[in-house]
Amino acid sequence: MNSAPQFRTLLVLGRVSNLPTVWSNCLAGWWLGGGGNFWKLPFLLLGVSVLYTGGMFLNDAFDEEFDRQRRAERPIPSGKISAKLVWQFGFGQLALGIFLLLFCSKIAGFAAVMLALFILLYDFTHKFLTASPWLMGACRFWVYVIAAAAGANGLNGFPIFCGAALAIYVAGLSFVARRESSRALVPRWPLPLLAAPILLALALNTGSFRLRAIWLATVLILWTARGVRPIFFGGASNVGLIVANLLAGIVFVDWLAVAPDCSRWLSVVFLALFGLTKWLQKFVPAT
Repeated sequence: MNSAPQFRTLLVLGRVSNLPTVWSNCLAGWWLGGGGNFWKLPFLLLGVSVLYTGGMFLNDAFDEEFDRQRRAERPIPSGKISAKLVWQFGFGQLALGIFLLLFCSKIAGFAAVMLALFILLYDFTHKFLTASPWLMGACRFWVYVIAAAAGANGLNGFPIFCGAALAIYVAGLSFVARRESSRALVPRWPLPLLAAPILLALALNTGSFRLRAIWLATVLILWTARGVRPIFFGGASNVGLIVANLLAGIVFVDWLAVAPDCSRWLSVVFLALFGLTKWLQKFVPAT
């Protein structure tokens, strides 16, 4: 096996096209936790990143038999990498992520352990537990907690509320994603869950902050509507594309979370992360 296909296999296993959305989660949670402590940012970003990719590796490891039947093109059933190596890489990355996040704070380290547990619980149950999308949402919630704990002010109510709204959004797109490997029509009932960040932003931002919140909420509404539009036309939908667009929309959810006090440089970073997500999705599948 030459190095190029092997490297691509690792990228596919880690769903690295979604990493910019993980970084935007980190930046939003960190900003809501008071920002500052810039020296902690490398530990935060790298630690959460390897937790994410480790979880994605283990997702394929747990799904080996399912993929042999339904998704033979995935790295393990196609023979591009052994299941044993995927298990080793996955658990190794979880351990490394927890270790790195201990440098952020004790709370961040504890939350990292909780995130790792939720990742394992999701990976183990998501093929047979109907409510598993809520576990996926909870994983993103813990990212906000970890990131806020790395901020100068530490964990407070804002990252908890905003993390919960993000969790509901992610649960909604995860319910949609469950239809990707079947021919069933995509359900419409999870779509209202995607509105949770918008409703929270409009409820929390009053006075002079309301206008900025409305503007960013409009951006998220338009992007989400564009993503889910195929669902309302009936017939077969490209669920993979719908989910990929909703995943990219996570960056807008994070941008909206910091709307009241978002600096210009941070806004530019969020826009860059959104563009990077869509660009990476051209080369590495998001799901």
